[in-house]
Amino acid sequence: MESIDTFIDQLPKAELHLHLVGSASVPTVLELARRHSSDAGGAGGVVPRTEAELAAFFEFRDFPHFADVYHAVSALIREPADVAELVTGAARDLAGQNVRYAELTVTPYTWTSAGMPAAGITEALDIGADAARREHGVRIGYVFDIASELGGEAATATLDHALSCPPEALTGFGLAGIEQARPAFRDVFREVFAAAIAAGLHSVPHAGEMSGPETIWEALTGLRAERIGHGISCLDDPALVAYLRERQVPLEVCPTSNVCTRQVPDLASHPLPRLLADGLFVTLNSDDPPMFGTTLTQEYRRVASVLGLDRGQLVSLALNGVRASFLDREAKHALIEEISEVASGLRPAEDVSAETSA
Repeated sequence: MESIDTFIDQLPKAELHLHLVGSASVPTVLELARRHSSDAGGAGGVVPRTEAELAAFFEFRDFPHFADVYHAVSALIREPADVAELVTGAARDLAGQNVRYAELTVTPYTWTSAGMPAAGITEALDIGADAARREHGVRIGYVFDIASELGGEAATATLDHALSCPPEALTGFGLAGIEQARPAFRDVFREVFAAAIAAGLHSVPHAGEMSGPETIWEALTGLRAERIGHGISCLDDPALVAYLRERQVPLEVCPTSNVCTRQVPDLASHPLPRLLADGLFVTLNSDDPPMFGTTLTQEYRRVASVLGLDRGQLVSLALNGVRASFLDREAKHALIEEISEVASGLRPAEDVSAETSA
């Protein structure tokens, strides 16, 4: 039998929780920072311009500090061509990890509020998705999200963008950022999510990453979430665990991210094994990989080596990523077959495929 690393490399994958700005490679961030270094007081003067300094910049004290760094990097994106370049760069990195499909989270308000035209962003996202599939064989779906701390104006502007000039691959509507800021904007968030859902978009908010189960309950009941980004604090509420298990609501779990933003003390303490033991629907994701020093492939390796997941569990995580995705039925079936072929050395392919029939 081949090594676990080889097995993981060969395993076809889907990535459901990946932020576009957070996918920017270190060379890309450095190039953008150098390009804008003359901007007095701008992000180019905040983001470091050497690799060593950037590595230190990506060491986070807590989630609010991470949010500040993320916004600084996002502010380096000044024109639609930068957006398209991020998409194709992400696709190139994903293709190298045998990722067949990714849902990229985009926060367009951070750019439209700085003067970039919404139509230009949409065109760039379309160009990027087309190039990703043509040049790298990676299908892209987009999720438009709102940074919670930016409040009602960001929410309504993001909804307007999603409804008036959406990219062709727009599939979801999300809510991220600092969860503790949400109660003040609860009503407007509920309103924009209801409108997005009515327009055919899927509800995929972050919740339960840096706050307790009440944020997850609000995502489920107030925002009608189909998937939950992170969701790890659900374990603090047995009734919520039972609800998630009964309805098999997918959780987009990002272990290294949770360590880097100080939501868990270390990887060995991550609750992923408990989530699985409780029968919850878990997918594995990388979140903002260069910022956290990881990749989706590395996440698979780390949960195997540090958390003790076996090959069968890795296959199940890969299958869950496909099952929870918003790919069309035919594409899902094809990707499931690819995973089955790789897993066939572990157990019969038909047994793997059967897991997806529910």
